[in-house]
Amino acid sequence: MIRITIHHTDDDLMLKLEGCLVGAWVDELEVCWVEARPTLKGRRLRVDLRGVCQVDDRGRELMARLYADGARFVSSGCVMPEIVREIAAGDHRIFNERV
Repeated sequence: MIRITIHHTDDDLMLKLEGCLVGAWVDELEVCWVEARPTLKGRRLRVDLRGVCQVDDRGRELMARLYADGARFVSSGCVMPEIVREIAAGDHRIFNERV
């Protein structure tokens, strides 16, 4: 199961994830992303991964697509920052905001 909460600010749109980014829940994140994209209007898309406990291969693929589209990830702990680093390997943009 995953919970996705959307927060709007003047500077960015935050998708806060809580739970497991696996199986059908990957599709739920994709739907939220597709629906949120037109509302960005110059704002950054940030994805808060601090509440994510597990990511499967499809979840990683979607995260890579989000990253390629300019999303920034907020992560903490041991596992999620490493997954984010793997996704962004070779890219010189600053992408991972650790808290």
